[in-house]
Amino acid sequence: MQPLLLLLALLLPLGAGTEEIIGGHEAKPHSRPYMAFVQFLDKSKKKRCGGVLVHKYFVLTAAHCRGSSIRVILGAHNIEEQERTQQVIPVKTAIPHPDYNPNNHSNDIMLLQGDSGGPLVCNNVVQGIFSYGKPDGTPPGVFMKVSHFLPWIKRTMKRL
Repeated sequence: MQPLLLLLALLLPLGAGTEEIIGGHEAKPHSRPYMAFVQFLDKSKKKRCGGVLVHKYFVLTAAHCRGSSIRVILGAHNIEEQERTQQVIPVKTAIPHPDYNPNNHSNDIMLLQGDSGGPLVCNNVVQGIFSYGKPDGTPPGVFMKVSHFLPWIKRTMKRL
């Protein structure tokens, strides 16, 4: 079965399926206004992550999503298309958790002002921020439990 899947993947046009939703479904356009798209440069390479708007001035994402020229895009349904609802906001400050360890992904959480970190939302409450997983998107994925970091998040937001 795996050789057949590999053959089918090789027959796809370049880039096909690389931006698919894995294990989910497309949300109704603009039904998740708290979702953020984070773009940044890492060693001159464009990278991107998800994030969640936790306050009008703060986006929560993963600490491994740090680089230069960070910007947040809010109000987008399809990031490949220009939409009237999109807001592009350059990030003034990126604040990774002080105990973030890139070697084992512990404390992989970061706050951004003016703005892989996409939220895990259950019952309209952010429960986790995606930290790491397999490159092909298959389970398991590891999320940082947001409630564990609430004291740090609140303390950091108050200081700014």
